[in-house]
Amino acid sequence: MAAAMPSPSPVFVAGTGRSGTSRIADIIGEHPLIHRIPMETRFLVDPGGLRDLADALTDRYDPTVGEDALRRLSDFLTVRVPGRRDDRGKTVPELVGERRYRDAVQQLWPQLVAYTYDEAAPAEGFWDVDRPAGPFDPLSRRRVLPRYFSERSELLGILRGLIDTLFGGAAADAGKPTWCEKTPFNLLCMEFLWELVPEATIVHIKRHPVSVLASHLAQSWAPSTVDGALAYLKPVYHRWLTWKNTVDLTGRRYIEVKAEDLAADWPGQRRALFERLGVDDFATPSMFQSHKLTRRNNQFDDETREFIREALGEVIPAMGYE
Repeated sequence: MAAAMPSPSPVFVAGTGRSGTSRIADIIGEHPLIHRIPMETRFLVDPGGLRDLADALTDRYDPTVGEDALRRLSDFLTVRVPGRRDDRGKTVPELVGERRYRDAVQQLWPQLVAYTYDEAAPAEGFWDVDRPAGPFDPLSRRRVLPRYFSERSELLGILRGLIDTLFGGAAADAGKPTWCEKTPFNLLCMEFLWELVPEATIVHIKRHPVSVLASHLAQSWAPSTVDGALAYLKPVYHRWLTWKNTVDLTGRRYIEVKAEDLAADWPGQRRALFERLGVDDFATPSMFQSHKLTRRNNQFDDETREFIREALGEVIPAMGYE
């Protein structure tokens, strides 16, 4: 009888967007040992999230920068995250446990704050953009002096505790030992994610850049013209490729896969993916299918397609495509 594989490491899924990130995160989360956090949590790498805070309370610290970062994180975790619903009407707190979420966020602040005090408001309150004038103008406002962390690892340990509580707790509720979180622009934040969760595996799913661009044109949140989509995507590709050319990923827990390869040989590619994740193969309900990937192939006429290929230039071969 073969020995059971050890518990797998946590997983972050990354990509440009419209490259298969949601599908591969679903597949990974359908494995019996890995729980997918069912929506993009956003507060790790988005502006105002943990990545910005980590810089603001260490290398970029001054009292003003630190307070601004902490104020933005407070707004993120207490207003934006609980107020954002996925297509099923769920919020992140509901998906990881509302009591767990509330308690974890409340316990975070004392670990990040050095001192609080009340700043008196001007007598009249006029001409101060932070305090609207009028009879309800507050007499003071609460100010916060965040801690300065001379050892970045100490702060990362605190932030890691938040992740362990929220994501690890959600995985435990699902009866699974570890978790998978998907946000496309994890692609541009890999160093931070490995700082935060050193044992994590990052799965980067790629798709032909012309197909990625075609899919962006159909999204309400992306530019609707070819020129606009190129302006949106080219810097993403260039940032990723510039970073990749400066690091050695051979010793990292990093998996790079093509959506087209997954569709061409789904059972074999699935088996290889799970093996690299350190788990046994599992026949997941979700899969990659060629006909769904190729439906964008005829979206452009030959002239437009050639224009896009020329505009993307070296991006296409650099991403591993002809």
